Amino acid sequence: MGPVRTCVGCRTRESRAALLRVVSINSTLVVDERAVMPGRGAWVHETSECVEAAIRRRAFVRALRVSAPLDTQTIEKRLNGYGNKVNGSK
Repeated sequence: MGPVRTCVGCRTRESRAALLRVVSINSTLVVDERAVMPGRGAWVHETSECVEAAIRRRAFVRALRVSAPLDTQTIEKRLNGYGNKVNGSK
């Protein structure tokens, strides 16, 4: 089994491939598709339940060690199907 990470929403351990990495850029949560962006990252299941639990519990703020509130619109849009397109695909 490869690297294991903990989901900040449900707190279960899962393989890195099963989780989505997010980072904070200018107080905005950004999905790190390839898991190579610099800085601290938080790992979460790509389900609305886990993301909502993490937002409600302020887990992203703690995991990413930021002091300001985070803009979570980008990750919420992705879960709703608006952000699934990859670099110019139609």
